[in-house]
Amino acid sequence: MKKSLIEELPRIVADGRKEVDEILERLSGTNKLGLQTNELVLPAKDSAGLFKGQIPEVNEKEWLNRLIYGDNLLAMQALLAGDEASGLPSMRGKIDLIYIDPPFDSKADYRTKVMLPGVDLEQKPTVIEQFAYADTWKDGTVSYLKMLYPRLTLIHDLLSEKGSVYVHTDWHIGHYVKILLDEIFGKDSFGAEVIWKYSWGLHVDNAWNRKHDTIFYYTKSKFDGGNRIFNGYDVMEKRGGEVLRRLATGIKGATMVADKSKVEDKTLKLSGDVWDIGVINGMATERLDYPTQKPKELLEKIIKASSNEGDIVADFFMGSGTTGAVAEKLGRKWVMSDLGKPACLVTRKRLIDQNAKPFLYQAIGDYQKEVFASSKMYRSIGDLSQVVMQLYGAIPFADVEQHQRNLGYIKGNKTLVLVDSPSKMTGLATLKRAQELRNTFMGGWQKVIVLGWNFTYDITEAIQSLSDDKLEVLVIPPDLLDKLKTKASYKKLIESGKVRFSSLQYLSVKPIEKKDSENDQEILTITLDNYVLLSPDNIPLDDKDKEKLSGIIAKDPLALIEYWSIDPDYDGVTFRSKWQDYRENTENDKDALHVVYATEITVPKKAKRAVCIKAVDVFGFESAVIQEI
Repeated sequence: MKKSLIEELPRIVADGRKEVDEILERLSGTNKLGLQTNELVLPAKDSAGLFKGQIPEVNEKEWLNRLIYGDNLLAMQALLAGDEASGLPSMRGKIDLIYIDPPFDSKADYRTKVMLPGVDLEQKPTVIEQFAYADTWKDGTVSYLKMLYPRLTLIHDLLSEKGSVYVHTDWHIGHYVKILLDEIFGKDSFGAEVIWKYSWGLHVDNAWNRKHDTIFYYTKSKFDGGNRIFNGYDVMEKRGGEVLRRLATGIKGATMVADKSKVEDKTLKLSGDVWDIGVINGMATERLDYPTQKPKELLEKIIKASSNEGDIVADFFMGSGTTGAVAEKLGRKWVMSDLGKPACLVTRKRLIDQNAKPFLYQAIGDYQKEVFASSKMYRSIGDLSQVVMQLYGAIPFADVEQHQRNLGYIKGNKTLVLVDSPSKMTGLATLKRAQELRNTFMGGWQKVIVLGWNFTYDITEAIQSLSDDKLEVLVIPPDLLDKLKTKASYKKLIESGKVRFSSLQYLSVKPIEKKDSENDQEILTITLDNYVLLSPDNIPLDDKDKEKLSGIIAKDPLALIEYWSIDPDYDGVTFRSKWQDYRENTENDKDALHVVYATEITVPKKAKRAVCIKAVDVFGFESAVIQEI
């Protein structure tokens, strides 16, 4: 007989504690998960939306706000672990306010609309997102709570002693989430059940219409008697020309203080736990057409109430990035993460649009390495490589040295296959090794194919520099390790034969032109040439939308570029984005569906420099090209 959810709760808590213990054990070891910095974004727009003035000065050793792409469980682990090598200390106990709005509707369709010239597409979640959502709702509410427990525990560890968390839920799941919060934070840390009241929503005639969400407010320390930050007051009443307000002190009771500022003559209310804040309507200027976007007014109220200027605010289900955008304007520091590439695209553009301070765009380092480490099915990388080889259709070599267990061949056409490790980034060194093996291993081969999990930032440049038509590089499906967690799933994959290894996309740029300018400066002219999306089959679209995409690829490939940026002095390690353009930035060419294809930037004169140009397409795929001038 199936257990009730109440009966399942002890197991949910026990499993959650076990998972957290495993995480903490990994954090104490030497093999810690890190964050890979893909980009340091330096918004530098003038009134026309183009880079022309001075690049903002930034001390990279000081605090930089962070936008992180990847599973928030892994992101929080990395933040807790810190990275001494890159000067990023652990953030344990450093964050003063965390707001999260986790998905709470198991029937939600997390599709993203993609508008292209003459064509509208609906992008389904990426394969990694699909597995995350599938895991979240595999057993309904039980799976959801099992997903949430370790994340709430890591949030507790990240919060400062004066910190608070606001957990946004609704009628589907809120009552169960409160049980977890009581378990992790303690009942004596419960501050309020905030009701967000709104008029929007479906109208039905046979039930009470749902017109509110619930936001649970907890503090790291005990709610009464702690040193929590709380500025959650509104104007209460007006007497003798002075405004009296109730100022929360973080302990029992409150203090009435006078405010000499001018206030309009209107009804003045004490702040309560029912917030009447409108949702974002179709005509709102802040609307980004992101399905779960929350109004700025809601986050302003939370951030003002539970943080001060200079405090660190975080959101690990960031969506459209409202938390960071509001925190930025209110003078707070911020950290945000999301598993969705569309969320990262929307948020990055939003922050640049509001001329945010320089921030880091980061990704989870070695995602596949983490998944492999948690898998119980494979004893070694060699075992996994041989499974991948068979799924590709290659035959592993028998009786080879242990370090060559990642090699195989395709029968009948003299093709060598090399499967790279999920613990490595496939780059130029791997490609050169593949060439050498093709020429020397067992008498030589006509062609070599490299199958990789993770790729270095400059992989496109590496492939082009070798100019070798007997070398092919393919991407192992990013969800494959998730699918290979059990022998039954592996057997099912073998039987179905539905494993697609895709090619890498790449960007090409015309030769960069330069001319001298005044004051020992020079002007670089950079022009996009072409964008090749080699594997539309690997994009999560319905078949009818794949046909539409094929038409765009054929006639207007650069229309696929969502965002591109330039680092005129690339050091080979960190990409510093000193110029950016993106679709919807219409101040330059009035075309919301295309980026500009060429730009001029003024830089200090140098005898030699490496210019790196990076592009992100409408599906979130990144590619880069480097030119030395």
